[in-house]
Amino acid sequence: MNFTALLPLVVMLVQLWPCSLSTKNHSAQNTDQSFTAVRRVKRGWLWEPLFVTEEQISLVPVYIGQLKSDLDKQDGNIKYVLTGEGAGSIFIIDEYNGKIYVTQKLDREKKPSYALRAQAINRSTQLPVEPESEFIIKVRDINDHKPQFLDGPYVATVPEMSPEGTSVIQVTATDGDDPSYGNSARLLYSLVQGQPYFSVEPKTGVIRMASQMDRETKDQYLVIIQAKDMVGQPGALSATATVTINLSDINDNPPRFQQRLYYMSVSEEAPVGTTVGKVFAEDSDIGENAAMKYSIEGDSSDVFDIITNGETQEGIILLKKRVDYESRRRYSIQAKVVNKYIDESFLKQEPFEDKTIVKVNVEDADEPPVFTSENYVMEIVEEAISGSLVGVVSARDPDDDDSPVRYSIVQSMHLKRLFIINEHNGTIITNKPLDREIASWHNITVTATETRNPEKISEANVYVQVLDVNDNAPEFPKYYETFVCENAVSGQLIQSISAVDQDDSEEDHHFYFSLAQEAINNSHFTVKDNQDNTAGILTGKSGFRRQEQFFFYLPILIQDNGTPPLTSTNTLTVTVCDCDTEVNTIYCRYGAFMYSLGLSTEALVAVLACILILLVFFLAILTIRQQQKKSPFPEKMEEFRENIVSYDDEGGGEEDTEAFDISALRTSTVMRTHKPRKAVTSEFHSLYRQSLQVGPESAIFRQFISEKLEEANTDLSAPPYDSLQTYAFEGSGSLAGSLSSLGSNASDVDQSYDYLADWGPHFTKLAGMYSSHRSVGD
Repeated sequence: MNFTALLPLVVMLVQLWPCSLSTKNHSAQNTDQSFTAVRRVKRGWLWEPLFVTEEQISLVPVYIGQLKSDLDKQDGNIKYVLTGEGAGSIFIIDEYNGKIYVTQKLDREKKPSYALRAQAINRSTQLPVEPESEFIIKVRDINDHKPQFLDGPYVATVPEMSPEGTSVIQVTATDGDDPSYGNSARLLYSLVQGQPYFSVEPKTGVIRMASQMDRETKDQYLVIIQAKDMVGQPGALSATATVTINLSDINDNPPRFQQRLYYMSVSEEAPVGTTVGKVFAEDSDIGENAAMKYSIEGDSSDVFDIITNGETQEGIILLKKRVDYESRRRYSIQAKVVNKYIDESFLKQEPFEDKTIVKVNVEDADEPPVFTSENYVMEIVEEAISGSLVGVVSARDPDDDDSPVRYSIVQSMHLKRLFIINEHNGTIITNKPLDREIASWHNITVTATETRNPEKISEANVYVQVLDVNDNAPEFPKYYETFVCENAVSGQLIQSISAVDQDDSEEDHHFYFSLAQEAINNSHFTVKDNQDNTAGILTGKSGFRRQEQFFFYLPILIQDNGTPPLTSTNTLTVTVCDCDTEVNTIYCRYGAFMYSLGLSTEALVAVLACILILLVFFLAILTIRQQQKKSPFPEKMEEFRENIVSYDDEGGGEEDTEAFDISALRTSTVMRTHKPRKAVTSEFHSLYRQSLQVGPESAIFRQFISEKLEEANTDLSAPPYDSLQTYAFEGSGSLAGSLSSLGSNASDVDQSYDYLADWGPHFTKLAGMYSSHRSVGD
């Protein structure tokens, strides 16, 4: 049976393919059975191609093919059953004739195939007449998806002036259709916008340069690429993408000066480093390709210099050397500019440099005087008389009017006392003799000032060297402590000496040592010159006695090799020591000291003993005085402190002198014997009774007070340390009356202390305390 005529409008088909090529052999008579070319023959099963269009929309099921068993007698006894993916919903089968229908629209991109199973059942017995056979339906694609550029929009960069055919970027589009069937997914690329500068390869989407382009003319291009499926055939779907192509810079343009001639000026007063002016060259390139370097050619490079400003790429002309209007009034400078980074491939076309001329005019200015030299070195012999010539400095006004110059020394007053300069001719003379040993060099600053314009001042340094003359005799470098033993033998070395000389010598110093003329006949010591600026002192005899002579004064004559030679006499003191084998210097110094005082050892011991006795006597006196400062009543102090701590009573005051015998306090000797006491007034006993009434209720406290009162009554010589006796009442001189609580039967709560505020500033604190106490009590 042929089903192709049933689907004349099919574009893409779904074909039914068998999964099992063998079935059960039910009858030998079916083995040689054959069908037409449009039918497929399998043992037990007969099926033909089934077709359905993807995305086909129909209101009624669409017939796509038929399944048929070779045992079907077409009597309706065979029932066809379809199971598997989409069976009963997407695909249905006519159970009587095996015709298959599709009921829904199919989309290959969602599901490209379906697995189904077919079965033939005998209606009478409900038993399968054929084994179940599985087959797969593949959905054939139609062109229902347009291409897509997933990575767009694109941005690419290519160097300017790139040759034709240079690859710029590759764009790629995707198509959701089946690339294995038909031309639905076969894409073709074309250029919608971008001609004639760019081209695109139709199959690969590679964009290439179609011509050389200059970034300085245009640095960015917008290219539109189109992708069509179906190989661009009619009815194909398409999509576009934009590609932004930037041209990167290359160094293909040399720098060019904006002007062929520049005019500048500079004052002759301008210091080195002054900016004279600026030149600028333009370069169409950007970045490091536009980086430039300026230079000056010719002789002018000694006077002027040029540097490059890295930010503005300007050439800054600087003054390298001071200019002088009177010497040269104008300069012609040739400035050159080149690129720092040069592409050698473009050097063949033209040199990558440019030149310009800069005219510089020197402006006249009132300049300060100019010395013939910045530094002068002069010499003068030391000890030269005042007014001796040191040297001459000279300066002149470089301007055309040639103003007169006045000289002066601007150093310290010390140098002004040493040197004088003639303010008219610059002659320097000494003001006093100079001593090389004090200062061998003098640094003087001399100024030259225009008389017509005192603000114009210049300076020069004058270095004066004081030349040495032999005016200092040699001498000992230090004080020598020389000792000789009493048992020294003749010719024994007791001291080595040397000499120093403050003068300079054209040759090395050489000193000569000898005994002075007055000591030549001295037989005790001799001097040996070692001819190396040292000498040795030797004993001239054996044995010395301290009792005869303790010191020897040896005059040493020292002569230098100066012109003329100078000599000096230095005295060497030799001390005689009492020693056995070695000289004990400490003992010798002690003996020499005692000898100089004229004291013997016994006398010195006596003096020290006297000093010690006086020191002991002085310490004893200090100890006695300290003991006298202690209290004469140590046994009462403890009790007195106890009384103060035990109870808090108020005393009478400064004028209360009647409560006790004040003469007892002035007594130096305290007698502890009991003496009869004068009668106590009834007023005192009344106060005592009142104190017992208002005091604490403790019997021990009452007994303590009674004992102390009895002791005070019987011992008239004891000081009144008991507070009851001492501060019973104020006395007759107090205007405030008694403050003692012994005479009051009322409590603090019942009393008013407001009157304390009227007693004056001395009772201010007391009034505040009682007022606050009463407030708290209330």
